[in-house]
Amino acid sequence: MRRFALLLDALSTHAGRLDKLALMHAYFQATPDPDRGWALAALTDGVPLRVAFRRVLGTLMAERIDPVLYKLSRDYVGDTAETVALLWPETPRADGHVVPSLSEIVVILQTCRPRDLEAVMAGLLDRFDATERWAFLKFLGGALRVGVSARLAKTALARLELEPSSSPALSDDARGAHDVGEIEEVWHALKPPYTELFQWLDGCGPRPDTVGVPVFRPLMLATPVEDADWPNLRAEDFAAEWKWDGIRVQIAATQQSVRMYSRTGEDVSATFPEIGSAFAGREVTADGELLVMREGIVRPFNDLQQRLNRKVVSPKLMAEHPAHVRLYDLLMLDGEDLRALPFEQRRQRLEAWHAAAPPAWTDLSAMIAFDSFDSLRQLHVDARAASIEGLMLKRRSSPYLAGRPKGHWFKWKRTALTLDCVLMYAQRGSGKRSSLYSDYTFGVWRAGATGAPELVPVGKAYSGFTDAELKQLDSFIRQNTVETFGPVRSVKAQLVLEVAFDAVQRSSRHKSGVAMRFPRIHRIRWDKPAAEADTLETIVGLIEG
Repeated sequence: MRRFALLLDALSTHAGRLDKLALMHAYFQATPDPDRGWALAALTDGVPLRVAFRRVLGTLMAERIDPVLYKLSRDYVGDTAETVALLWPETPRADGHVVPSLSEIVVILQTCRPRDLEAVMAGLLDRFDATERWAFLKFLGGALRVGVSARLAKTALARLELEPSSSPALSDDARGAHDVGEIEEVWHALKPPYTELFQWLDGCGPRPDTVGVPVFRPLMLATPVEDADWPNLRAEDFAAEWKWDGIRVQIAATQQSVRMYSRTGEDVSATFPEIGSAFAGREVTADGELLVMREGIVRPFNDLQQRLNRKVVSPKLMAEHPAHVRLYDLLMLDGEDLRALPFEQRRQRLEAWHAAAPPAWTDLSAMIAFDSFDSLRQLHVDARAASIEGLMLKRRSSPYLAGRPKGHWFKWKRTALTLDCVLMYAQRGSGKRSSLYSDYTFGVWRAGATGAPELVPVGKAYSGFTDAELKQLDSFIRQNTVETFGPVRSVKAQLVLEVAFDAVQRSSRHKSGVAMRFPRIHRIRWDKPAAEADTLETIVGLIEG
């Protein structure tokens, strides 16, 4: 546990990608199995332990700390693990004191009876220092928040066979014996603590067997098309299709089973069982966009949100929000890997396969005929009126490459909308922002019950501003607070924020009845009177369809 705690502590204080890679590389290189496997599970959000640790911690802290002090401390720090780690009473360590390893902790918790959990947790917390307590609770909570994605952790794995570097950071060109894409392709056939994976990476074992397992293949992503790109692009080299407002998915089917993955490789099959049933018994890996469709019409993203992140999906929910996958690429077919083929050939294979036996709840993303980019520009302008996100441009000769290779696929999104809104509430952030008011709820004007104007919330944002602007906003909020509700402050209706967003949709959760899609702070209007901010009538008029 000590080594894992030091790793998390170092990752939380190093912002650079290469520094984080070097830290993880050194840890995986020096740490034995199965400890490094459990650390990898924590870094990739794959720890299978299910411990109601917040409830347990609430009980344990009430026995040791004044509950009001604990609540105030938690509100200020913004992180349960850090708060408990700092407030937990220190226990003197005897000579020869041994901190349990990560794998020993897993065994202890896996074999612990529910009625003994509080005592076991307290005993473990007593054996740790503050940093170890923090890492232990982060490990249990599953949200490390140390700036490491699952992809970055796998990238560090791919470099395992390198000799330890004398430099504090690895060169971005450094490579181990394996590519991160190879690791992605066996990942979903494995379980923590990933002993088979490490044996393979160390050169001590075979590649993990994925036969019959519907594994995830890393997705090919597009880059935004910029003004500087156009002079170097020829219309005849590209195919065009619409950019749909859903979520990117990959459907991997074998004779034995079917899985549907998100763009990051998360298994979302259970949330959309009808898609799995439609692909049952096939041997195919297809790429597409998950949507909700009724009577042949794509519904707003808000309809899809009703299905996302559900552990249980009722027949009623499936009927009211029917899932649909709009396919646009084919990666594998009947055991043949098609990714090296040009996009044009993959598209032909996709069309022939789908025409022969189309799975239910699917169709193909239509190709757009065009003879010049100028002819596409009007379609791009009209995309918002058609409730479409924009256009995709795909080089006809491009193979299917993992990641975001420059020059192959471009996304040409419609221009963002902006409105002037009034800051209503502010909440402290988490992690490095835990002492700053960085999450902002804003609203627009409407006529109240008496006819006088009142503010109603339409969205919340926590990005789009610089560090210097964050400090200015935090200062304004502290000086203009009207009421305080725990970590949230209500502020005087004085500050106008110009908010950029992609679309507006109906929302029963907001008093206004509407919500912005992907709002972010575009500009702080220190100069503009709050009375001149936009109205609810204006924002309702932007609802598409």
